[in-house]
Amino acid sequence: MALSASSGNSDGTGGTGVGGGGGAGVGARPIIGLTTYLEQAQTGVWDVPASFLPKVYFEAVNRAGGIAVLLPPQPINDDIAAHILDSIDGLIITGGKDVNPARYGQEQHSTTDEPRLDRDEFEDTLLRVAIEREVPFLGICRGLQVLNVALGGTLHQHLPEVIGSTRYNLGEGNFAVNEVEVQPGTKLADLLSGSETVAVKSYHHQAIDALADGLHVTATTDDGLVQAVEVDSMPFGVAVQWHPEETPDDLRLFEGLVAAARSAARQHAEQHASAGKAPQ
Repeated sequence: MALSASSGNSDGTGGTGVGGGGGAGVGARPIIGLTTYLEQAQTGVWDVPASFLPKVYFEAVNRAGGIAVLLPPQPINDDIAAHILDSIDGLIITGGKDVNPARYGQEQHSTTDEPRLDRDEFEDTLLRVAIEREVPFLGICRGLQVLNVALGGTLHQHLPEVIGSTRYNLGEGNFAVNEVEVQPGTKLADLLSGSETVAVKSYHHQAIDALADGLHVTATTDDGLVQAVEVDSMPFGVAVQWHPEETPDDLRLFEGLVAAARSAARQHAEQHASAGKAPQ
């Protein structure tokens, strides 16, 4: 794991992991794990496979009151996932390359990225175990797609063939702006202060097709595409198709995750304290 540059608190406090029974107390900064890319990267004379994540992601976590810890793709099973989740208070599944279509029973479309098998497996396992343990998480773009596939859903592999436009992916690193309609009475609506519509930044050519069991849709666009979902069984399991990290003046989703992580860690700590006082 790699800590972000601003991983410390002014008072030296921090989260000690939802699963680990420590917990972030009132005012403490919870630890938020963010998954990373694993790509060929150049720096100076080096041109090597490297784990990296754009700074805007962990800056948003820091500004929202959390400590960012980066989680690179690596070999994993349920026990390893549980151990990782013991060390953090909340989780973000970040954006990146397309999910391997073989994971949802389809042949690879010509426009679909070459699979990142290690990242797919790492994030799939982390998400499944996080859901079982009710670790608060936020999925961003690819993160929403990984969530849907992990729970048995499918994806549209190339949206221009479905909706007839490139409104969600302008290419060349340029984010498109789209209006999404937020469903009232949802966690997402609460996080966005009851907003009925919100302008978001999009950069994707895939989207949810068949919705997985255990998810409900919390935002759509006027073409009917799913733009956000929540996990039915969790206090905080939110995923959006857009890129909230690209709107630095609106931290509401990150603040919501940080608050949920702090609350869950505190509750876990109280449960452990009560168990410790119980007769043996």
